[in-house]
Amino acid sequence: MRTKWFGVNEFLCGLENLVCESFEKNLEWRLAKLVSNGVTIHDPRQVFVASDVNLDNIQQGVQLFPGVRIAGSHSILGKNALIGSEGPATLDNVAVDDNAEIASGFITHSVLLRGSKMGSSGHVRACTIFEEGASTAHAVGLKQTILMSFSTLGSLINFCDAIVAGGRSRSDHTEIGSGFINFNFTPWGSTGDKATPTLIGDVYEGALVNSNRVFLGGLSGIVGPAKVSFGAVTVAGQIIRQDVKENTILSTVPRRVEGPANLHSRLFSERKYKLNLEFISNLFALRTWYQEVRLARLPDVPDLLYKREVIGFAIALIDRMISERLERLANYLNNFHLTLPTPKFISHRCPVAYSASRLEHIDWLRSLDDEKVDQLKTWMKKVGESVWQP
Repeated sequence: MRTKWFGVNEFLCGLENLVCESFEKNLEWRLAKLVSNGVTIHDPRQVFVASDVNLDNIQQGVQLFPGVRIAGSHSILGKNALIGSEGPATLDNVAVDDNAEIASGFITHSVLLRGSKMGSSGHVRACTIFEEGASTAHAVGLKQTILMSFSTLGSLINFCDAIVAGGRSRSDHTEIGSGFINFNFTPWGSTGDKATPTLIGDVYEGALVNSNRVFLGGLSGIVGPAKVSFGAVTVAGQIIRQDVKENTILSTVPRRVEGPANLHSRLFSERKYKLNLEFISNLFALRTWYQEVRLARLPDVPDLLYKREVIGFAIALIDRMISERLERLANYLNNFHLTLPTPKFISHRCPVAYSASRLEHIDWLRSLDDEKVDQLKTWMKKVGESVWQP
């Protein structure tokens, strides 16, 4: 009997070793292929690339530092991207454009466009988009959030369900100070709700990288839903419970509230309803911008296929964000036996003529004269406003 069980155990151990050896050889082959394609892997013993990753979507000049794990069929790494430059990094279906960087942390189902950076110890959940030059410092949590071009977030920040826009360049950009929280949940009603998106700037001007920047002082918070207009400044150390007007500085004093509360009772908020509609309109306009301009401008040639896939994945994430916002708003309205109107996605022809070109997106924007910029802004606003027209 002892001999029999020893034989079974020996067989199982041998089978396990065979599977492990096959796996290791498979992983080694994938890493070797990446190296042969011009990827730098600083320590192959500490880098894992899953079998569902399309190796052809990892471009020349990429650097993978020790502690990197990459998985997912949507994973793309553009030329000269840096992954894990400051510590371990886990990527799950993440599309990274040229010269972008993920210092360390966890990121899933998200997009980083050219030259953007996620700082160390980040935690970035699904449907997050970093546009060109957008960046975060360390320990920033994001979800369902779009950081438009050059937007900058300090350290120790949590932002969910938001669009952040404003500014014109890396030195003239919207900035959110360290220790800032976007509060995106209210406890009222049967289960509470997340019909609480925050709009900082807007898509119509933000996409054109030609607007006044916004500054939100650190060690603060904003209670969604909320709207902060271009040029606004809020001082540090406050909770923002109101919209902030264009080119306005806001400082509020603490208020004391104490009294009975009933989480199951609530009043309908017309402000919340309208801010949600406006946020969703901005998402529809941004989707049109990505589909009709950003994707259409990219030449359909083999060496730029990965760039087209990056933008295509971004469009898919915006679609998911639209669905999320519609569901959250519908759930909120259901508390009052109200029905969400059906959004209408009306296609409007882009008024500015352009041809497919290798010119980088920001460079193309800066080549436009004032008339064309105004035409594009009017067009996107028309797209957004048509969503809720009867």
